[in-house]
Amino acid sequence: MISSPSPWIPTLTLLLLSLPIIFFFTSHILPPPPPPILSLPDELDDLTLFRRAAAIDSHPTHKPISRLGSTNRKPKIAFLFLTNTPLHFAPLWERFFNPNNSVQIKHLYNVYVHSDPTVKPYVKPPGGVFSQDRFIPAKQTFRGTATLIAAARRLIAAAIIDDPDNMFFTLVSQHCIPLYSFQFVYNSLFEINDHQVAELKGLKYKSFIEIIDQDVNLWDRYTARGNNVMTPEVKFENFRVGSQFFTLTRRHGLMVVKERRLWKKFRLPCLRPQSCYPEEHYFPTFLSNVDPDGCAGYTLTRVNWTDSVNGHPHTYYPSELSPELIFNLRRSSFALPYMFARKFSPDCLKPLMEMADEVIFRD
Repeated sequence: MISSPSPWIPTLTLLLLSLPIIFFFTSHILPPPPPPILSLPDELDDLTLFRRAAAIDSHPTHKPISRLGSTNRKPKIAFLFLTNTPLHFAPLWERFFNPNNSVQIKHLYNVYVHSDPTVKPYVKPPGGVFSQDRFIPAKQTFRGTATLIAAARRLIAAAIIDDPDNMFFTLVSQHCIPLYSFQFVYNSLFEINDHQVAELKGLKYKSFIEIIDQDVNLWDRYTARGNNVMTPEVKFENFRVGSQFFTLTRRHGLMVVKERRLWKKFRLPCLRPQSCYPEEHYFPTFLSNVDPDGCAGYTLTRVNWTDSVNGHPHTYYPSELSPELIFNLRRSSFALPYMFARKFSPDCLKPLMEMADEVIFRD
């Protein structure tokens, strides 16, 4: 007697045949898994670095600054480049830092680069002011995660340790360009026209960081990790947002690398990544709470959000570049003009270099 086939065989066959289709659709429909948070070894490395920075600033080994004019060491600006791609605009920044191979301003700045070591191809130092020794020990970074906070703090700490004369810390990305000459930026930050150089280190400057407390998406951003997750360290009424890019004073930079309490909250992964940009939340929230009067409340980096896509600002392409664009990007309703701008495509380098001397660096 021949037994009839099991009724489960057609069902199992259909299921097996459907597996490739199921895998295809789930990979395209379901959101990707969230990027990992900072590992314990990375956190411990950072903590060691931050403690070194705090210790050096608390017990400086350099001699007191003379106030007799010509013997006074001039304060410097530390430029902090945060990147995960090649530094396409290195030639433009080289012109910014070394106009006509001038030696007069080389002692007024330092350059530091945090380049994601996991990206392929590896980001090679382009030379010049971006030599190998200007690249700090770096960790992997993910957009919209606390890894970008950690990277910025590493840059600040490295700059504090490297040179006691670094008095301002300007964070920029590989997509940023300067809108003025270095001398204009330096004179504006240190108010050269209002003070003698010998007075500069005795003045209390403000940090240029955007701080926003009125935003339609503020609640969504605050609760992106879940309801009540941020409390009690960060109450909603104290939560702020702002641009990722800033210029901090050394005093505020030291506060940032010493901070631990808020970091415990901002390092947590987000349940709603589309509302979560920790790198735009941590610094404005912290500094607005500890020293609101020490912050100008605005950034010096111009960004165009009029047609943003997936949280990215407008990207400028060569066809859009002109002297008029540079002049428009400089305009600000604040006390100082915008001195940097983003976001520019790599193929903008050639037209930008062509207008560098006659437009960008002609203040």
